[in-house]
Amino acid sequence: MFNRIRGVFSGHAEDALHISTGAVEWEIFVPVRDPAFFTRAGEETELFTWLHHYEDGMKLYGFFSVAERQLFLDLQKVEGIGPRQAFKILQGIAPRTLATMLDNGDLASLQKIPGIGPKTAQKMMLALKGKLIGLEGEPGTGATGSQGRFRDVVRALVEMGFDRKEVERVVANLGTDLQENPDVEKELFRKALLELSTGAGS
Repeated sequence: MFNRIRGVFSGHAEDALHISTGAVEWEIFVPVRDPAFFTRAGEETELFTWLHHYEDGMKLYGFFSVAERQLFLDLQKVEGIGPRQAFKILQGIAPRTLATMLDNGDLASLQKIPGIGPKTAQKMMLALKGKLIGLEGEPGTGATGSQGRFRDVVRALVEMGFDRKEVERVVANLGTDLQENPDVEKELFRKALLELSTGAGS
């Protein structure tokens, strides 16, 4: 029913963000893992949404990427995990980190995530190991090329105060030359920070 909402971050209450789109302010439950996000009041925000319609009402969930939303839905395929627990899991861990734990069979680390016990960790491993895709700019993430793959680099630089559009431009330009570097994200962050700080190439 609702696929994506773009508006101004106008506030928050507990786990819900308030996003204003014209005369309407939406309450959207978003798994925010970085408290620094809450300092961005007044900034434009884009969320990919999923509406949970249950017996007593409705709740609108939101995610910063299509891949994160898909992971939220994939988690609900695990026996015993519903929307509330899937949301809690994503509040405690980044999607790519979770995928790495599952692919590596790291049950010990999975059990340290809030809301996951030994039995749930085992069920997640059986249901999702090797099946989580689209978490690093693969098809279906809503982003392509360097911008999608290096989403974490973009986010880190924006959180340092740089303009998002300029960050995305610099990351896209630099990323194409660093595809084969084993420490690509670290190197890209260093080079992008240098260029943004000195104004080179602008």
